[in-house]
Amino acid sequence: MSENNPLILVDGSSYLYRAYHALPPLSTSAGEPTGAIYGVVNMLRKLLEDYPGSSIGVVFDAPGRTFRDDLFDEYKANRPPMPDDLRSQRGPLTEIVEAMGLPLIEVAGVEADDVIGTLAVQAHAASRELVVSTGDKDMAQLVNDRVTLLNTMSGTVLDVEGVREKFGVEPGQIVDYLALVGDTSDNIPGVPGVGPKTAVALLGHFGDLEAMYARLDEVAEVKVRGAKSLGKKLESNREQAFLSRDLATIRCDLALDVRPDGIQRGEPDVDRLAQLYRRYEFGRWLAELQADDPDAGKAETEQVDAAYESVRDEAALTRWIERLQAAQCFAFDLETDSLEYMNANIVGLSFAVTVGEAAYVPVAHTGEGADGQLDRETVLERLRPLLEDDAQAKVGQNLKYDMSVLARYGITLAGVRFDTMLESYCLDSTATRHDMDSLAQKYLGHKTIKFEDVAGKGAKQLTFDQVAVDTATEYAAEDADITLRLHETLWPQLEALAGPATVFRDIEMPLLPVLSRMERTGVRVDRDLLARQSGELAEQMDAIEAQAYSAADGEFNLSSPKQIQEILFERQGLPVLQKTPKGQPSTAESVLEELAARGHELPRLILEHRGLAKLKSTYTDKLPKLIHPQTGRVHTSYHQAVAATGRLSSSDPNLQNIPVRSPEGRRIRRAFIPREGCRLMAADYSQVELRIMAHLSGDEGLTRAFAAGEDIHRATAAEVFGSAPESVTGEQRRAAKAINFGLIYGMSAYGLARQLGIERGDAQAYVDRYFERYPGVHEFMERTRREARERGYVETVFGRRLYLPEISSRNAQRRQYAERTAINAPMQGTAADIIKRAMIRVDDWLAREHDDVFMVMQVHDELVFEVPESDVETIAERVADYMQAAAELEVPLEVEVGVGENWEAAH
Repeated sequence: MSENNPLILVDGSSYLYRAYHALPPLSTSAGEPTGAIYGVVNMLRKLLEDYPGSSIGVVFDAPGRTFRDDLFDEYKANRPPMPDDLRSQRGPLTEIVEAMGLPLIEVAGVEADDVIGTLAVQAHAASRELVVSTGDKDMAQLVNDRVTLLNTMSGTVLDVEGVREKFGVEPGQIVDYLALVGDTSDNIPGVPGVGPKTAVALLGHFGDLEAMYARLDEVAEVKVRGAKSLGKKLESNREQAFLSRDLATIRCDLALDVRPDGIQRGEPDVDRLAQLYRRYEFGRWLAELQADDPDAGKAETEQVDAAYESVRDEAALTRWIERLQAAQCFAFDLETDSLEYMNANIVGLSFAVTVGEAAYVPVAHTGEGADGQLDRETVLERLRPLLEDDAQAKVGQNLKYDMSVLARYGITLAGVRFDTMLESYCLDSTATRHDMDSLAQKYLGHKTIKFEDVAGKGAKQLTFDQVAVDTATEYAAEDADITLRLHETLWPQLEALAGPATVFRDIEMPLLPVLSRMERTGVRVDRDLLARQSGELAEQMDAIEAQAYSAADGEFNLSSPKQIQEILFERQGLPVLQKTPKGQPSTAESVLEELAARGHELPRLILEHRGLAKLKSTYTDKLPKLIHPQTGRVHTSYHQAVAATGRLSSSDPNLQNIPVRSPEGRRIRRAFIPREGCRLMAADYSQVELRIMAHLSGDEGLTRAFAAGEDIHRATAAEVFGSAPESVTGEQRRAAKAINFGLIYGMSAYGLARQLGIERGDAQAYVDRYFERYPGVHEFMERTRREARERGYVETVFGRRLYLPEISSRNAQRRQYAERTAINAPMQGTAADIIKRAMIRVDDWLAREHDDVFMVMQVHDELVFEVPESDVETIAERVADYMQAAAELEVPLEVEVGVGENWEAAH
């Protein structure tokens, strides 16, 4: 680095704290905090860009006491201890700084300020330009003709004139200025009652502290408010003023092992930097690094020498089949030409028996190297005995998909013992996404070959059968190899946790084939009825549009937030309840709901229009397009490893979100119909989460009400409002229902007041009376919060864990959300476990005794079946029995069964 370029010294400790408090609390997918790291490294990257020819040194406070602590016991006493989530970022940050090639400087017994001050004096003596990157105002005392301050976060630069303009004093007067006004951040006391204006006036008159105290009798002449009594105040705080100056004075005479000319920027360790960026999920920086050096970080990913084979002849296939038969457990994966399991054709199969070795059997490629590949039907028949052998253990990643695709070829995949997606999910549902790429990066430090790497992107993306066989072999064989490596990494960790391992073995893995069968069965929908409903919704939307135009005194786009914002808040002058991140009035749904609740017509109309538009686009227009041409049914995909609490989710279509509260939403359920000669049967757990609350809390009142078969909301209303159950009004029952369910989801008194349309004080009184009548519930909530903070997770009745990385967050909003989750998750998660256990048992019973009855949908706490009309009564009774026996709680589970010619009628 040229000495003609300024030397840059970074106040690392200052920026670490400032980044921590200034930026949102960022974290990795595993919940590790990274916000402060990101802020400081981003600042360093900017410095490297702005000062390409300069050496940059990063100075940190060394741990332990300093001489200032000896001077004043309460020095920095205002500062709380370094938060745990900040302390954990210090080590990773220093690793990244060193990998960037930047010298790291720490000196025990003094602060970073003193190190920088000493180097500043030395640089000045050597006629070297110095830029100090800091946000601390006490550093202004170092400024001179060669030393400037740069606040990278605000972009401001302080030279001598800048110090005068900002503080009203010369750089050399800054320590006396701080001696008078103090510094609350460092708990430097200063002189009580002396603020910045008074300090500037005093120093302008006297020059420095010594002169002022030598001529205190002149203080009354200074043109400042309260000058007559100021001298006495200064006299009584003389000792404190000089102590404050000592505390504020940066030492510039340290005996350091490093001098300015010895601070040299080194070459970055690109591999190490790539590893760290990957480790802490700084994807953009990693991409930039690898754009300049494609091999960056590859040393980290090549931990296992991989030998991948393309199986192209009968002899090789026989050899691999023999290896698979002899294996205790082998990894297996399909490659197909579509992600839609009902349409996907098998293009190839990959296997791995030992880490680092894998084979790919191409069977339907059309791209380069396709000549000479084995015939698909021949290969599948050779593999059928192995794939259908329940005694032959197999592991895969998202094997439900492979199971469904193989079923199209008449192969029933058996022996599925492990699924790495579900192993990761049961180990820690919130640690990461559970796709293979994310798992390989998190648990193996391996960057996998992505589909886009071999097939391209966008409109020109190839289907996998078009990919060259050699390229496909590397991609597909790696999938099997990585799956095996993930299993060998994840399973020992999961097996060591009794509860999560039990959930994996007894719930998630047995459920996998059940879901595959449900998906492939699908559910019939009435295409013609949906078309009529789309037309009716369009008419309703047109009518609402006309009313909205009238209310707005002109036409506008009801889908345009900008136009809605202008009409509501500028033309009509409605109150602004929230603002967007850019400071504009928000038109979010919650805002419109609040405005509608206050009696404003246009927000109500906009909400109605939005609701109908969503029903039309998501369901009545889309469902007919999803009807499979061969089956005449829609086939959703159920996802086991998405919702953190264990609940299933679904997509294409999303069955979980079909509305039930609006008449239009309920009408959509009429389009779900059974096959000829059958009825749809809906079996729904009644108030299952409240029953789980009674079980977990052991509250006598709740337990007694459920055991007696009482209407729980009526019973709660009787307790809260102090009346006999038979005297409870409909309004009181509605309030009690809101309380019962609201408490499960952590609703505050404010939220309850909004829901019920009452004053907040009245809502709080309801909540208080509820806890008085059900003290066990209150104790359960307090106990759960406490244990969640101590352990960092909560568990369901069956041992499913939900980790809560934000439970001790410094951010109150995030911490409170984690506390609400801690209370809700054991109930919601236990409910999810119960219905999954019921599905497994019911599916087994149906397979043995009623192969003409199909489980066609799972929605929240409800199972929907397609049942022959002649068997409805028998099936309804037995299904209810199996569902009620899915868990043994302190209160009985209750299942409500309805039957009808469509889904709505079955309710």
